[in-house]
Amino acid sequence: MTARSQATAVGWLDAGAAQRLERRLESALREARRRGRATLVSVSCRLPGTGVDPSAVVAASRRPGDRWFCLEQPDRDRSALAALGEVLALEDSGPGRFASLAARWRRVAGAALADEPDGPSGGGLVAVGGFAFDPAGGASRTWSGFAPASLVVPELSLARRGDLTRLTVNVLVTADDTAEDAGGRIARRLRELREVPLPLLDPAPVGDFEVSSPLAPAHYEEAVARAVARIRNGEFQKVVLAREVEVHAPSAHDPAAVIGLLREAFPSSFVYAVGRGEATFTGATPELLVRREGQRATTVALAGSTRRSADPAVDDHLGEQLLRSDKDREENAIVARRIARALRPHSVWVTVAPEPVVVKVANIQHLAAPIRAQLTAPVDAVTLAGHLHPTPAVGAEPAAALSVIPALEGFDRGWYAGPVGWTDASGDGEFCVALRCALLRGRVGRCYAGCGIVRDSDPSAELAETEVKLQVMLPALAG
Repeated sequence: MTARSQATAVGWLDAGAAQRLERRLESALREARRRGRATLVSVSCRLPGTGVDPSAVVAASRRPGDRWFCLEQPDRDRSALAALGEVLALEDSGPGRFASLAARWRRVAGAALADEPDGPSGGGLVAVGGFAFDPAGGASRTWSGFAPASLVVPELSLARRGDLTRLTVNVLVTADDTAEDAGGRIARRLRELREVPLPLLDPAPVGDFEVSSPLAPAHYEEAVARAVARIRNGEFQKVVLAREVEVHAPSAHDPAAVIGLLREAFPSSFVYAVGRGEATFTGATPELLVRREGQRATTVALAGSTRRSADPAVDDHLGEQLLRSDKDREENAIVARRIARALRPHSVWVTVAPEPVVVKVANIQHLAAPIRAQLTAPVDAVTLAGHLHPTPAVGAEPAAALSVIPALEGFDRGWYAGPVGWTDASGDGEFCVALRCALLRGRVGRCYAGCGIVRDSDPSAELAETEVKLQVMLPALAG
């Protein structure tokens, strides 16, 4: 059976894509044998109909131990990108990890035999994954499998925007391959794709859930008080401090069911999942780190928060109080200034909204200042993410104060508050900030939430704010 017939036999690739795949596999084999190194082959096609759910397909079709990825923002015209499997992994650590992965991805994408990127966003050859908060983050056993910097070229990806869904398949061809073997690997993966809805959470699980904090809540209040004292002493302006809360379930947490609940409850947020072996890092974050489209870059300063209310009048009043809060406006302005300062050396112009606005998500309200930039050159999404991360919304101001975070928090953040997202062969891409999240491994879910601490922060109020933010993940994990 030829590579073309194998690919079309399963009904996912159309005839044109299968024909391109067959030609490229032959070309890749010649190149691999001539140069003695593997060649990446990629083809894409538009899927018929409007009913494909990328995250559901990937969640249902993963093999045990598979690497997989989902990133959705349902309210943004049903935007979704989901990826499955691995043909190539790019990983690194240290302060230069963003630049290293950006350079390696440019070489990989530049040498690939691939279709040109085509709509929707992410509809072509992509690398997906994320970065730890700290250059050496994720070193603890808790974060095993999550390298400080990790981008994966998947075996297949599904990108959706509105009613348009595009499938991309990738294969790495070596000198020892045959076209039939390489095409067979793609065909096997396509045959395993299942179009079933995301599962529902068990409404009546057997057994008890246990929610506990490895460090007592009083430890967090003490950390906030110490940070405030140092801020008032002039050591730094702001620092973000986070908490870790564990959910022990009677049976293994189901990441696919958690994704389904999160995207229904938080449609305006970025709902994400990154699977590494038996562990999944998942959450629903309102914060965009950067979106790069050609020579345009978009981001947002998101800092300053308050609760929601079921009473519309009270809810509006809380939002108005937030908008007038000197403490929260200062927190937001610190973030906006740092982001603009990081973008200016790479931009023709940078615009920051003159006044923040209130952004409401399901359980919390934030101050947000949209920021746009026209790039002087097409700086790629990974490089831009490296220039911006960590913003003071998740780190510290000035950046030299980042070193106080692990000492005050007392745990390894891993990928919490790091960038999660994707980039394509042209350097476009999108990275969100991994907040309102949990690391799921078997029966244990570790949830993370933090707050920005400035000179007027009150320890008990900041602790209460973490409880509000933890309500994104706790109901999904503890029933």
